Order: sequence, then structure tokens, then C-alpha cells
Amino acid sequence: MGRRRRRQRLPQEPVEALVESLSHDGRGVARVEGKATFIHGALPGEKVMFRYTGRRKKHDEAEALEILEPSEHRVQPRCPHFGVCGGCSLQHLDPEEQIRYKQQTLADAFVHIGKVEPEEWLPPLVGASPWGYRRKARLGVKNVPKKGRVLVGFRERSSGFLADMDSCEVLHPRIGGALNDLSVLIGRLSIADRVPQIEVAMDDERCVLVFRILDPLTEEDKDKLRQFARERDFVIYTQDGGPDSVAPLDKAADLHYVLPEFNLVLHFQPTDFTQVNSDINRRMLHQALELLQPENTDTVLDLFCGIGNFTLPLATRAGRVVGVEGATELVARARENARRNGLDNVDFHVANLYESLTAEPWMKQHFNKALLDPPRSGASEILEHLPRMGVERMVYVSCYPGTLGRDAGDLVHKLGYRLVAAGVMDMFPHTAHVESIALFEKR
Repeated sequence: MGRRRRRQRLPQEPVEALVESLSHDGRGVARVEGKATFIHGALPGEKVMFRYTGRRKKHDEAEALEILEPSEHRVQPRCPHFGVCGGCSLQHLDPEEQIRYKQQTLADAFVHIGKVEPEEWLPPLVGASPWGYRRKARLGVKNVPKKGRVLVGFRERSSGFLADMDSCEVLHPRIGGALNDLSVLIGRLSIADRVPQIEVAMDDERCVLVFRILDPLTEEDKDKLRQFARERDFVIYTQDGGPDSVAPLDKAADLHYVLPEFNLVLHFQPTDFTQVNSDINRRMLHQALELLQPENTDTVLDLFCGIGNFTLPLATRAGRVVGVEGATELVARARENARRNGLDNVDFHVANLYESLTAEPWMKQHFNKALLDPPRSGASEILEHLPRMGVERMVYVSCYPGTLGRDAGDLVHKLGYRLVAAGVMDMFPHTAHVESIALFEKR
């Protein structure tokens, strides 16, 4: 049996440091006695007093206690729960400076990971407001008798516990202002201890709440939920098992969002993946098509297509579009969306894009343009196939700079493409999350 590792004691005295930069997760980075120290609540250029919260072999972690010399970009956080709730990490940084930080994060990923640089930097895509933008969320729920209430919201920044919060400034106001009422509602249910989660899904008008329940609701519980839904104009679903068990308490909601630029309406189910920020989504679609320049002579491949968010706008401009997605239910939704919008120049296929694709019929087709919108893990497994299929021009939408940097390196250094342009999109204001878009062309 190995010797138990002794826990390193943390210094108790506050330490002064000058913050040099921001980490990828929004913490200030200082060098103390030659060692990187990540300080929550600190910004670049600031002189701070901090205390250690953790020590590692290669870096330390800390919490700012006092800002001795504040940054000119520091602002007062709007949310009273900032610093405790883990939903946001940058509310203390001016929104314009947040964008510059995200641009630098993307630039660093290109240079340090991919060893590439874009020929042109695109202007950042910024929404109409950095507040109340979030229309999709998964809220934790926990009945805490010691606090005398049910907690509803996001987890604390530094622990797995739920934050004690009664509002949220980044959630759409209809739900962000209803957290306390949800707390009261669940506290009145017979199964108050057996509701671990609420999933929020909003379209342009409706708001659906999917209550995860571990025990059956009583008829009295259902009446309380119905009354709450009427008062708040919510639609309530329940989920008592796996994803297939999601069902409306009464009548289902027809969730959909409109894309006026393309004269499209896309329908979706409450648990389907959709972009959390509808304003940025519309701006992103416009920019993606501006970059890809689909024409009626083009055949376009849309990988990781979901419900057709990019596929259907592409189909309004291109000669033919093929969408590929790993989730069967999303492909079914995409096909239905194409049918409802009268688009007959688009096909959809179910395929796991991280496994062998040699038997897939669409792999034998020729595509001169492509759009990729992969998850956080990126698209490295599919990239090598693109030149063989004839892809000359490609737009890559990314939710993680690290994998975009890696994939850009492969596209440029191994597969013969140029990184023509790239830029960030502020899909998640006040968080360190970096959404970006890049254009590649075959050399």
C-alpha cells in the first residue's frame, strides 16, 4: 500500500502581487517567486492582496482579498451573486475588454497550438445586450433544510454545491427573475427532495421548464405546477427517466425560432441542442454565409448539423446541401424542418463523425464547400476526408479555441488549406467561453 500523500499547508498570511494576464478561465495570472498563481477576482495590471486556496506542483491557486490598484477596465458586477455563483467569471471586466480578452485567447490558441495565424481578423460579433441573453440552461435544484429553502440555480464557483441565489442577470428575464418563485413552488411539492434539476428551453416567445423528477407527482403536485405555469405563462414538462421520458405535463409546446433573413422557421424540442443566444445565432448565420458564399452551383456539406441551424439557410442559397449529424432525433427534426420550409434540395444523414465513415454513401459525393460546427472536442477525425471530397472553401464554427487551434494547424500544415480569416463571437457574455468562426480555402 502506497504512502498517503501529505496535504500541503497553505500560507495564511495575505500576499501582494501584480497581475500580468488572464487565464483561459478568466482568472488573473501573477508570478509569485517565479511560480504561476491563478487569482480569482483579479484583472491584468492590478496590484492585489490575495490568499492561497490551493497549491500544485506547477502552479498555485488563490483568491483576491483586496484590489490595491484597480484596472481601468474593472467595473461593478451587476449580479449580487457574482463571485459565488459559477455561472459567470467576467462580470467585473468591462464588456469591450471581455471581447479583447477572447480575441487574444483565440489568437494564442492559433499561434501556440496550431502554429498558424489568420490572414485577416474579422470584427467581433457582439449582441444587442450582454444581459438576459441566455435562453437555454440546466438549473440545479436542492432542498436545503438548514437554509430553510429550496435552492434553484447554478453551482458555486469553487464547489459542487448549489449557489444560494434568487435571480440571474444572464438568463432571459422571464426565467432569471423567477428563481425565487421556483424555489417556493418546489418547496410546496410533496417531492421537494426529489427534484434535482430543471432544464430551461425558450424560443422567441415560449418558455419551457423540464422538471427532472425522481418520484411520481401527486395530483395535488400537478395542480400546483399547472397554476404556476398559468401565472407565469410557462409550459411545464417532466422527465422521470432517460431522455425518452420527457413529456409535457399537459399540452406540448410548439417551440420554434424565426430566421427572417432566410425566411425560415426552425422547430425544436425542449431538450434539443440549440444556441443559447438567439441574437448572436442570427448574426452568426449571416456571417457564416457571407464567408462561405454559397451559390446555386455549389454542393455544400454541413457537418454536425443538428436540427439544421446552418443547413437550411445554406439550402436557400446553394444548389444542394447535405447535413450530417450523430443524433438520430436531431436528424429527424432537421428533415421535418426542411419539409416544413419547402426545401427539397437538402438531404440529411445520421453518422458518428468520430468513427470510420468509409461505408457512408455521402462520403462518395463531391462537395466544393463545407461548414463544420463541432462540439468542444473538435473535428480532427473528419478533416482528412475533406480534400478528397473536393472541398475548396470551408467555414469552421468553434466553441473551444484549443481544438480550433489544433484543427487549424492540421488543415494548414497537413491538408493544404489557408487560414483566410477568423474572429470571435460573443455567444456567452460575462463568461470565459470563447465562440469563434474561421474561414479556410484550399491552396
